[in-house]
Amino acid sequence: MGHREDLLEGAKRCLLQKGFARTTARDIVKESGTNLASIGYHYGSKDALLAQAYVSLVEGMGDAFQGGGAVMSSRPGSVERFQEVWSNVIATMREPGSIWRLSMEIVVMGDTLPEVRDQLARAQREAGRGFVPMLMGGSEEDVSDETADTLGMFYVTLMTGLIAQWTFDPKTAPSGEQLAEGLRQMIAAATKG
Repeated sequence: MGHREDLLEGAKRCLLQKGFARTTARDIVKESGTNLASIGYHYGSKDALLAQAYVSLVEGMGDAFQGGGAVMSSRPGSVERFQEVWSNVIATMREPGSIWRLSMEIVVMGDTLPEVRDQLARAQREAGRGFVPMLMGGSEEDVSDETADTLGMFYVTLMTGLIAQWTFDPKTAPSGEQLAEGLRQMIAAATKG
């Protein structure tokens, strides 16, 4: 690996160990075996590097959301698929050292880090674009911008709420089954004659 990749991997480890606010440029350099100047050269700033490392960590969760890359057992677009995917997502929140606590730290810091906020805001649209095929079938490349901005952002909003609930009080946070039942109730009420 080159310095750019070494920095990214070191920044990921630092984020998981220390979080965003407590990670220093020196921590990243020590963890990556690089030098301070390489952060500015490759990423522009420590915060930009940490934001990219966070996005990379989140992107790496896609397989876990789909049950470890196994074939999903339910029909795309069904309430059963909805339950299956969200149960998988929730399973990642139960893991020790979950990256989702880091997400809440970044949300809270958003106003103080406009460069990071802007980068992560762009990444949200792509996260929504990634959720759509997991839940509805198809491929990410076929998800239109309009669908990413509506259905995709609906899923991102659900994800953000789940992260907040699981971070605040995991004992009362909903399960995939509870979310699916809530969806069934919502559909029933919306389609009631």
